Amino acid sequence: MLGLTSEEAKKRLREYGPNALPERPAEPFSRKLLRQFQSPLIYILLLALLVDLLLWLYEGARGVPLESLAILAILLLNALLGAFQEKRSEEALKRLKALAEPSVWVLRDGRFQRLSARELVPGDVVRLEAGDRVPADGVLLEGSGLLVDESVLTGESVPVEKGVGEEVFAGTLLVRGRALLEVTRTGAQSAMGRIAHLLAEMEEEKTPLERRLHAFGHRVARLVLLLALALLLLGFLVEGFSAKVVLFAVALAVAAVPEGLPAVLTLALALGVERMARRKAVVRRLAAVEALGSVTVIATDKTGTLTENRMEVQEVLSEDPQRALLAMVLCNDADLATGAGDPLELGLLRYASRFLDVERVRREHPRLSERPFDSAWKFMRVTTPLGSFLKGAPEALVPRLALPQEEQARLFEEAGAHAAKGFRVLALAFGEGEREEGLRFLGFVLLLDPPRPEVPEAVARVLKAGVRVVMVTGDHPATALAIARRVGMPAEVVATGEELEALSDEELLKVDVFARVRPEDKLRIVEVLQKAGEVVAMTGDGVNDAPALKRADVGVAMGVRGSDVSREVADLVLLDDNFATIVAAIEEGRSIYENIQKFLRFLFSTNLSEALVVALGMVLAALLGLRDQAGHLLLPLTAVQILWINLVTDGLPALALALDRNPGVLDRPPRPKESPLLDGPSLRFVLLTGALKAGLALGLLGFLPGAVGLEASQSATFHFMAIGQLFFAYAARHTDLRPLPNPYLHGAVGLSALAQVALGVGLPGALEAVPLPLGVWLLVFGMALLAFALAEAVDRAVWKRGAAYAPPR
Repeated sequence: MLGLTSEEAKKRLREYGPNALPERPAEPFSRKLLRQFQSPLIYILLLALLVDLLLWLYEGARGVPLESLAILAILLLNALLGAFQEKRSEEALKRLKALAEPSVWVLRDGRFQRLSARELVPGDVVRLEAGDRVPADGVLLEGSGLLVDESVLTGESVPVEKGVGEEVFAGTLLVRGRALLEVTRTGAQSAMGRIAHLLAEMEEEKTPLERRLHAFGHRVARLVLLLALALLLLGFLVEGFSAKVVLFAVALAVAAVPEGLPAVLTLALALGVERMARRKAVVRRLAAVEALGSVTVIATDKTGTLTENRMEVQEVLSEDPQRALLAMVLCNDADLATGAGDPLELGLLRYASRFLDVERVRREHPRLSERPFDSAWKFMRVTTPLGSFLKGAPEALVPRLALPQEEQARLFEEAGAHAAKGFRVLALAFGEGEREEGLRFLGFVLLLDPPRPEVPEAVARVLKAGVRVVMVTGDHPATALAIARRVGMPAEVVATGEELEALSDEELLKVDVFARVRPEDKLRIVEVLQKAGEVVAMTGDGVNDAPALKRADVGVAMGVRGSDVSREVADLVLLDDNFATIVAAIEEGRSIYENIQKFLRFLFSTNLSEALVVALGMVLAALLGLRDQAGHLLLPLTAVQILWINLVTDGLPALALALDRNPGVLDRPPRPKESPLLDGPSLRFVLLTGALKAGLALGLLGFLPGAVGLEASQSATFHFMAIGQLFFAYAARHTDLRPLPNPYLHGAVGLSALAQVALGVGLPGALEAVPLPLGVWLLVFGMALLAFALAEAVDRAVWKRGAAYAPPR
């Protein structure tokens, strides 16, 4: 069997198209742009603009309606920024989706190759193992004892037995056995493709963080709308009906209501998970990012995660080495030529190939029947014309040997001694005919899988971060404990799957190493830890690990050796199956949340100062009877200026904060899962810095008119509010952690400040300001720097106090 040639496969790929489900067409940029205007507040603002333009026309259309045109221009710029954020988020998540695409073993050019499932074409021969999702419709060429779960298509929960010549369908799951499949239909022509329109209607679920932010935004919006309504009523009392007052109040509401929060949050999450992907951790569900920052326990597998998954046979202890070699070759599903198969089985073949011709032995002794390996019985049997060969865990095979109890006890003791040295111990046995009892012992195989060199450092870092590490493995307890200690885990208490049944929940919490566990044991471990208030990240790779992965707060699947079903239910897929990558993902998860907190501090401290300046300034102007040259009530900021400040500060600086790198996040304990969006120190920072900046702005507005006049003092206040808010981005990013320098933030603040000065000097009328002398500009920058210095001082005091009151863990 040679499979298709690469050239023929390319030709068929052009003819039939990729093996992928039909996707909804991407939303055009114009529709994204229009959606930015879908807000009741924007509708009110546009209505107020229309009224203002109609009044201008009614009064004879004298001059140019600069205010209305400026507001329209700012709204358009804001919409463009929002649409760009959406597009950037979608592109990042699309790249992430491509990384998470399944791959399959395909027979091409006479050898099995690992290819993306998208590249399958009719006529391809695919190798499937238990836990693999069937990638396309096809006919079974080889396989015995196969069980296929077709519930995704039929709704029938009981797996169906399948044999050679029968058809299997895309999207179904191979629950048991190993098979070769010839592909007949791909993509839209497959069974899954025909129901793809149903899948296309499924909406993306919002993450818990997005839902909390949405609710938080609504509460803030209600307060802002009440304030805007109060100012509107005050304006009407003093001025009578005025389109200018309506514009002013609605502009304040548009600027202060955090409607852009969801877009910036999604972008921050998307950019963060893209960074994770570069560190070999692919997030399948954005909701996992929030949980990653709160993880308190990592329940990790041993083989391939803590170790290199490079199973090499160190020694074969056998009195019949020739038959032991036959067992290693015949009771084995791996393919040495292509590297397809389980690492342990490949290690056995590499060793056996030194002494015999693997392919010839397999041809001369074909399989008559088999019992595939399963974690439920912990051994595999293959029957050939020579008899039955078995391999498996010592505790599974030794009781099946035709040996007295004393001899069996001696073998158990011998296996335990080897395991205590860190060896993986595999038992081999032989029986006449087709049998699984009364067997003859062939010996032990000692394999060594050394710890990954980077794991001890990763374990030390995560322990320092307040995260406990427990090992959950199917290996021998002595082997597991030896490896745990070699990687730096403070492991003392070991329990096997059988012992777990007798342990109470309180006793189970004290276990550091769980050995010889079954899939149902994993589920109980997760549930007991969660009941104790822990946030659990659980690793898994097999088809039977799916329930535990789904139940864990963060299910972590293996990208290299994991089954398709484990990857599908997982929140996180490790592209390199490495424990150090889990630690990197936790670090990135914490960093993403830290950046979201920075953005919230920045946004709300600046919005609060803006609302205080506008509200108190308008009340004082009404009480003191202050009027501008046109005889209108003197407003501290105009509608155009409020919207411009909102555009400048919520634009580039906010996005740049999402790119901050926070190397110290693993020096803190985990963040409580239900911690508020703005914790105590952050809330104090917002209130204190917002009030301080508002006080400085009102001081400018109160003391400058005597020196430069009312209009110039109003313009100076406007420039101070914009430039001061840009500087606040630096104060908002400093907590008890000091992030690395952020060139994007420097660029964003520099560009925004340059735009502010350029417009203030070159086109002040566009922003309803007046030209300012150099001395006033220097005063504006001096006051902005003073506001920044005061914010930094508040920062240090708030976080010092926050650290003093931090709950011990």
